[in-house]
Amino acid sequence: MRALPVTVLAVCGLIASACGATGSGDAAAGQAATTRTEEQAPSTAPAKTFHPAETAEPAGTAGGAERAREARPLEGKVIVIDPGHNGGNYRAPKEINRQVDVLTKKKACDTTGTSTNDGYSEAAFTWDVSTRMVKILERRGATVKLTRSGNDGVGPCITRRAAIGNKAEADAAISVHADGSGPANHGFHVIMPKKINGPVDQVVGDSSKLGIAVRDAFAKGTGLPYSTYIGRKALDYRSDLGGLNLSTVPKIFVECGNMRNAAEAAKFRRPKFRQKIALALANGLQHYLKA
Repeated sequence: MRALPVTVLAVCGLIASACGATGSGDAAAGQAATTRTEEQAPSTAPAKTFHPAETAEPAGTAGGAERAREARPLEGKVIVIDPGHNGGNYRAPKEINRQVDVLTKKKACDTTGTSTNDGYSEAAFTWDVSTRMVKILERRGATVKLTRSGNDGVGPCITRRAAIGNKAEADAAISVHADGSGPANHGFHVIMPKKINGPVDQVVGDSSKLGIAVRDAFAKGTGLPYSTYIGRKALDYRSDLGGLNLSTVPKIFVECGNMRNAAEAAKFRRPKFRQKIALALANGLQHYLKA
């Protein structure tokens, strides 16, 4: 990813792009209210419990148990969601610029991310999409962990983000991003790891399967096209991302589109479209985990 140094941008009041552009530094701007669609937007309501009176057969019977399994198809699965960047990163240039070892090179601990031209930050976008995903996946029975707890903090470093997935022994991990490329570029792409003679080597194959499942579900669920400027058929393989290189569990990055493209930026601004993205990503994870 092609972020500019935070020290320069903090003075200018701009946000650096993790993916190649700059934007407004107010990470809180653009945090839109959630909405409800076919899969409800984030709420604190617990997943619905199936009671004998609500089914044609008692829950203790074979038929009732089967109904419960169908309603919670991800029961027993652990998923880690990594919302890219953090809303307070631009306030901590020293911490964010600290170099960390990602095995193939040294990189900044984290970056600030990009934004739309009118200031809706990538950090706010990824946080909103990720928390929507949590609710969808938990209702399907999964145990879901996030790599950060809000959008007003700093970090964690890319090395720590990978470690969270590893410690959880996740069945799948996904890092949610949006790109910051030239305004004429558009479309989404999925980033998967390469073998590097490191810890990720053992899960490169499974990560590729995860990436293809998410790509297919994302294209179907959002209607967004494959990237016109990166990868082949929306698939890109990289060896320079610490979040992938250090992962011992199947993991991918998804760049949901280009925030500098006016049409895609307008869609990302809409809560209903962010819900559509969250649902598509959740479906891709489920397709991989149930294959």
